[in-house]
Amino acid sequence: MQMLIEKAVQGDVEAFLELMDRNSLAMYKVARAILNNDNDVADAIQNTILSCFEKLHTLKKQEYFKTWLIRILINECNGILRHYRKENLLGEIPETIKQDQSLAEFEFKEMLNLIDEKYRVVLVCYYLEGFKIPEIAELLEINENTVKTRLARAREKIRVLYLKE
Repeated sequence: MQMLIEKAVQGDVEAFLELMDRNSLAMYKVARAILNNDNDVADAIQNTILSCFEKLHTLKKQEYFKTWLIRILINECNGILRHYRKENLLGEIPETIKQDQSLAEFEFKEMLNLIDEKYRVVLVCYYLEGFKIPEIAELLEINENTVKTRLARAREKIRVLYLKE
């Protein structure tokens, strides 16, 4: 992975595309935890890839490539949410599209959707993407203790929701 990053930083487009391909699932999971619409997720990922391509030369430490990439993605997702909040203030409602899913996947996503975004993002980053608490704190630009608290609260909220069903 390190060699791919080095090549991409030096301008190798094929290496960059391979990096994006290897990180596409992680980007999807994080974006989907923040956004409720697959079209918005696709837009956020596309904008992230473009931003990364344009700003790859600004990457200071190559070992933090994935953290850097996910931070850009989170910023893109937040930008989309801000856009919808402005539209909602004007009376428009964003469209949501449901796709076919397995029952377990549907239940998991529904439970995630029932908890606040700040808890949902931490859960996805920690459990699905394998980020460590300090990395999540850096990604979200919050204190490590805040990450720990959000994880604990998220687990409790999911547990309570699960027991209700």
